[in-house]
Amino acid sequence: MHWLAELDGRRVTVDVPATSANLGAGFDCLGLALNLVNRIEVEVRGWSRGEIELSVQGEGHDELMADRDNRFVRGLEAVMRTARGELPEGVGWRIEMRNQVPLARGLGSSAAATVGGLVAGNALLGEPLTSSDLLRLATDIEGHADNAAAALLGGFVVVGSTESGSEAIRFDAPRDLRAVLFIPTLRLATSDMRAVLPDEVPRADAVANLARVAIGVAGLATGRWELLRALTVDRLHEPYRAAVYPQLPVLVEAARGAGALGACLSGAGSTVLAFGDSLSGIASIEAALRAAAADTDLPGRIAVVAPRNAGANVVPRR
Repeated sequence: MHWLAELDGRRVTVDVPATSANLGAGFDCLGLALNLVNRIEVEVRGWSRGEIELSVQGEGHDELMADRDNRFVRGLEAVMRTARGELPEGVGWRIEMRNQVPLARGLGSSAAATVGGLVAGNALLGEPLTSSDLLRLATDIEGHADNAAAALLGGFVVVGSTESGSEAIRFDAPRDLRAVLFIPTLRLATSDMRAVLPDEVPRADAVANLARVAIGVAGLATGRWELLRALTVDRLHEPYRAAVYPQLPVLVEAARGAGALGACLSGAGSTVLAFGDSLSGIASIEAALRAAAADTDLPGRIAVVAPRNAGANVVPRR
């Protein structure tokens, strides 16, 4: 009997969070999980002529494709191949998504889908792969590990390449910290926003970012959240991205002026993230972002979310 026959009809549901990468100066090496969650159920259709049945509620409705380029399916099948070998041609999937993570807004929608597929596939097989294995697969699919590590592990993550592959270290975000998100209707493709970055940067800018990442991460790890203000000031990518997203510096400075603990572009954008830790402070940041968006004719919405210290997880069946 083929191993797939043992899984035919089996279902699993996973929750996977949105993420914000870079956090200012931490370009491609810092990430944070946020409490916007995609819930995805998958059922194995063992001998269905390879058909994929996909239904989507919420973000991505009528946009996400039911094919093997879908990032969730890529993650799902990558786990199967890694753990059990090549899949038979007849395998299919029934997938139901209830998505809160916006697409193409710098909140890790692609990484959430990939990690969701990896975690779901691993659960279906009895979890033969470790978190390190899953992070390696996610990095192979996504191309970089910052969003993927935050989605997989939760909390704040620091990621980097070592001789043995991607390494990730996480720590919890504090209970009172909140992320105030301005989520524009404007979509920005990661590939396009990377294309505007120069191949070389001034040494002074590189040194400034190194110092901010070092002091910022040390501050976060020791509970000095006021150092988010230093960490979220960037000189490597945001100034160049502002050339094609001119509203960015206006929004960021408005949030900082309203007392945000820190403010920055989320990932490659278009979302702008500002940190607050009090009701009055959060209200001031919201008002400032709304005013700045109106002044720059940038439609969008505000969401106030907590960081999520839990990464992607399997939802117990009732």
